[in-house]
Amino acid sequence: MSNERFDSVWDAIEDSPGEAENMKLRSALMIALKEHIGRQGWTQVEAARRLGVTQPRMSDLMRGKIDLFGLDTLVNMAVASGLHVEMRIAEAA
Repeated sequence: MSNERFDSVWDAIEDSPGEAENMKLRSALMIALKEHIGRQGWTQVEAARRLGVTQPRMSDLMRGKIDLFGLDTLVNMAVASGLHVEMRIAEAA
């Protein structure tokens, strides 16, 4: 058993640093979308209509099925919902 420490669960479970960064971004977008939809009080049907997706697709988002969503899709959904997405790039520690 290893006592190795990680900054993120994604760093621990993904095969490469690139895959971990991708998952961090995807999870952050999914959380932001879910919270925004909740604050707006939208039903899944209403959110789906506003974001241009189907209700089953919205259900996948709300249930956190991260493996079904790519970065492009999540950025497009965020913008369609009225969110602004920014990216910050820094030197690796």
